[in-house]
Amino acid sequence: MDAERTAMLVMDVQPEIVERLGDSELVGRVAQAAAAARAAGVRVIFVKVGFREGYPEISPRSATFSRIAELGGFVEGVSSDVHPAVAPRPGEVVVTKRRVSAFAGSDLDVVLRAGGIQSLVLSGIATSGVVLSTLRQAADLDFSLTVLSDGCSDADEEVHRVLCEKVFPRQAQVLTVAAWIKSLA
Repeated sequence: MDAERTAMLVMDVQPEIVERLGDSELVGRVAQAAAAARAAGVRVIFVKVGFREGYPEISPRSATFSRIAELGGFVEGVSSDVHPAVAPRPGEVVVTKRRVSAFAGSDLDVVLRAGGIQSLVLSGIATSGVVLSTLRQAADLDFSLTVLSDGCSDADEEVHRVLCEKVFPRQAQVLTVAAWIKSLA
């Protein structure tokens, strides 16, 4: 692995999402992976979902996001921060997305291309949401991909298992956080 051309994406690890998921150990594993990435010279980039006040980016036709507009939350500058246990360090990039994929409605591709990034290590919530959507788009953009199987989580454990064991291996290397950290040495 070429650390200078690799970035770890920490996606949608935000307090509201972590709380809804109820997997308290996930945040610790993601924090451990991010610390190892930094130590190895791998960039850590944070992706969060966020909207402007009044949700002008959300169409009432969006089954995924129209509920957010109804219930509130994920407003930039108010309730869309990265979880404090994995908070970005000064100088680390935070990308705000407006849809499920980390690329949709964000400047992530510009940031990656400008940084010469060719390989991505994916972590985040949810496996069937941001991780799946980002993996598919990143594969189409010719990034080399790794998914941290226990650095992702989903409300449906069976969906998580099927994605990590059967779907993701078609386009990515799938490793545990511990195995990935070991590979950095």
